[in-house]
Amino acid sequence: MKKDSWKGIDEEHIASLPYDEFLKKIHSRERRTLLRLKFNPRLKIFIEEVRKVKRTNPKKIIKTHIREAVILPEWVGLTFGIHNGKEFKRIEITINKVGRRLGDFSHTTSRVLHSGPGVGATRGSKFVPLK
Repeated sequence: MKKDSWKGIDEEHIASLPYDEFLKKIHSRERRTLLRLKFNPRLKIFIEEVRKVKRTNPKKIIKTHIREAVILPEWVGLTFGIHNGKEFKRIEITINKVGRRLGDFSHTTSRVLHSGPGVGATRGSKFVPLK
């Protein structure tokens, strides 16, 4: 059975990955976000809250509106409820999601499915038999 890995690091060692090594392996936009935490106190407080929840109750679903948070390696195995504008989508953090944003996994728009024309939509629909 093939084990999942993220940029050459397997699941057992990803939680113990040093923070500076993690920063070297992620994209520059995410790296800059994490380096500028003092300018975004909301994100910094959120990361501290997630660490606290992981210590006390790791099975709890962490509900959040903060879609721009970068997924850290220490969050692998946690479950988040990410708000998409209407509801909280339940997302389990796996090794493949590390380094991405929480909002990448909770889409804000859904596919629109239209049915046939309704009665009175056009003049020709007078002669369309109803199901």
